[in-house]
Amino acid sequence: MNKPLILVVEDDNSVKNLITTTLKAHDYRYLTAPNGATAILEASSHNPDIVLLDLGLPDIDGVEVIKKIRTWSNMPIIVISARSEDTDKIDALDAGADDYLTKPFSVEELLARLRVTQRRLNMIQNGAAAEASVFTNGQLRIDYAAGCAYLGDDELHLTPIEYKLLCLFSRNIGKVLTHTFITQNIWGSSWDNDIASLRVFMATLRKKLEKDADSLQYIQTHIGVGYRMMKVE
Repeated sequence: MNKPLILVVEDDNSVKNLITTTLKAHDYRYLTAPNGATAILEASSHNPDIVLLDLGLPDIDGVEVIKKIRTWSNMPIIVISARSEDTDKIDALDAGADDYLTKPFSVEELLARLRVTQRRLNMIQNGAAAEASVFTNGQLRIDYAAGCAYLGDDELHLTPIEYKLLCLFSRNIGKVLTHTFITQNIWGSSWDNDIASLRVFMATLRKKLEKDADSLQYIQTHIGVGYRMMKVE
């Protein structure tokens, strides 16, 4: 089975060479683009499986590239950028990016993000994503039709909001969801008090999913940005 085809969008040759050398060493197939216009052309003509995108491109901002690709494709986009402010991460994720890696980064971290994205891609391609009637992740099982969730053999006693949150994360497993995205999907708005409420509901949901220190971690917090459901074995 072929490794995913990855489009590397980066104008800094030293960073581009680091990424492509890493991809080649791990048998990934790749294309490169030095600017936003070429990236959009390559994405539309070659339909890569994953895009690694720098935001600071010489012609157009990387966020605009994300928005343009999202008009026709849901291909996973991992942003790799020197912009480390939470607002930059949120802008990119809200535009449609799946993940965000801040420069400088380690090769191991890049490969780990690719593996997470690849697992999510495989789940979608194998039909085990959102439209399945039963979702399974480690000991967590959600029966969408029955409106019930289980951890091992025990039914989870969730409030309606907690259940909606759990379903939203399960349908976007492996993807960082911003506070704005979550609150708009749950409450239809994204005021400060919605985000404050979200933190409370997330705390109670995590207590039910991760009952003690030895429990599997299902939800990962991205401080100042949002949350992500992790794929666990």
